[in-house]
Amino acid sequence: MAVRKLNPVTPGQRHKVIGTFEDITASVPEKSLVYGKRSTGGRNNTGKMTVRYIGGGHKQKYRLIDFKREKDGVPAVVKSIEYDPNRSARIALLYYADGEKRYIIAPNGLKVGATLMSGAEAAPEVGNALPLANIPVGTVIHNIELRPGQGALLVRSAGNFAQLTSREGSYCVIKLPSGETRQILSACKATVGSVGNSDHALEQSGKAGRSRWLGRRPHNRGVVMNPVDHPMGGGEGRQSGGHPRSRKGLYAKGLKTRAPKKLSNKYIIERANKK
Repeated sequence: MAVRKLNPVTPGQRHKVIGTFEDITASVPEKSLVYGKRSTGGRNNTGKMTVRYIGGGHKQKYRLIDFKREKDGVPAVVKSIEYDPNRSARIALLYYADGEKRYIIAPNGLKVGATLMSGAEAAPEVGNALPLANIPVGTVIHNIELRPGQGALLVRSAGNFAQLTSREGSYCVIKLPSGETRQILSACKATVGSVGNSDHALEQSGKAGRSRWLGRRPHNRGVVMNPVDHPMGGGEGRQSGGHPRSRKGLYAKGLKTRAPKKLSNKYIIERANKK
């Protein structure tokens, strides 16, 4: 995966940096794994706007992704690498030996024609999903479950990876991309390797129109509003607005919002590195 910078023949292309799509091998998704996705425009079931700055955007179809990888012991061949508008990573279409087709998140280095496996008997190779108990210490992993059989919740976006650092009894110690170190049950599954499309972080939209294509409307800052509209509004000239806070008055940028008595706090060994 690489990125390309365009010649500045228009103002919108001057700062535009986009992916090359050279790793994508199919342009039409598998019909049996796709269903329509309705856009809400930020409205609830009564038509009231409950989330601001959402609306428009290109019509998208949702691809069903297999985050559980529960087809243990059945080999699957990678048929294609595809684009997914719902996530930053690429997806891979698998053809299982029993005829079933499934999408997975494509790890870095996965090629068309590769054979993948899942389950405790699978080898710890890129793209294979197996319990943390069967993965060697020091291995780079992604698509990590928090509860056995629940499906992967952690480390799913482009270029991300975690590392299995040690084992403590029935738990494994995982270092997450945020810098947080936490314990996860050894029975939980994870996929070997890092998530593909790692150059996604280098992309730049170049113009406001690309945000509109993604369904993002213009976002107004609180400091440019009037006091009646926002706690940070008002003042003569360009006022900073005091403490950063939300429209409801909740402090932002520094206020700890995690519940102090959250049950999973005991599994966190070291919190994420704060800048």
